[in-house]
Amino acid sequence: MSRWGTRPLQYVVLVGVAAIFLAPLYWLISTALKQPADIYQWPPAWWPHDLTWENFSLAWKAAPFDRFFLNSTIITLVGTAAKVANAVLTAYAFAYLRFPFKKVLFTLVLGAMMVPGHVTLLPNYLTVASLGWINTYAGLIVPGIGSAFATFLMRQHFLTLPSEVTDAAAVDGAGHLRTLWRVVLPMSQPMLITVVVITAVEEWNNFVWPLIVTNTADMRTLPVGLLILKDEEGLANWGTIMAGTLLVLAPMLLIFLVAQRYIVGGITQGALKG
Repeated sequence: MSRWGTRPLQYVVLVGVAAIFLAPLYWLISTALKQPADIYQWPPAWWPHDLTWENFSLAWKAAPFDRFFLNSTIITLVGTAAKVANAVLTAYAFAYLRFPFKKVLFTLVLGAMMVPGHVTLLPNYLTVASLGWINTYAGLIVPGIGSAFATFLMRQHFLTLPSEVTDAAAVDGAGHLRTLWRVVLPMSQPMLITVVVITAVEEWNNFVWPLIVTNTADMRTLPVGLLILKDEEGLANWGTIMAGTLLVLAPMLLIFLVAQRYIVGGITQGALKG
């Protein structure tokens, strides 16, 4: 089949795949803007007959979403900064420093990527409890500041940078921290933004750990707040639940849309470098 014959087929496939991914998001947004009568009518109303913003107000009042937003914002900002800084420093050491058992230690980092996060829940909880960090920001943030995946991405990217640049910085008398800050990181902007976005989304959407390490509503985060909202509203008021879900989704969706041009290039940089 000629190239001109396959292009329409490619477009059809792409539109179909896009529809599969976008349909749930469309249904979420439309349901959040519907009156109860539109939500439960049959056949389904694909768009609300009368737009309403009341569901967002009801969701905000049904649970302390202002506190949930504050907690999630603090945890995401501090947790992302700590996790990315840790990953950058560790990756720089693996890429540029010489020390004993370097390859063995990096192999252990790769192995950590294959361990399900739920395996470490109990040890982390016991450690946090022994430190008196239950129901605190420290308990929510500190156990997650190590990221094997972020370290792997940054290390692989650092290996693709021309060694002549870092050698020149060393000749000029720059130490490792100055080389990292003034030379390596400016050349690594796409990958750094990619790691920041991935880490921020992970912190924002984290559900299991905040659920088990907090025990009062004033320390809950937004994903846990959605569970509280569902318990408050039951399964009767789906408009309110969808509005609350959209409130949780919107910040990360906006961040992703702004940074998406960096992500594809960043995630593939260094993929073939050993």
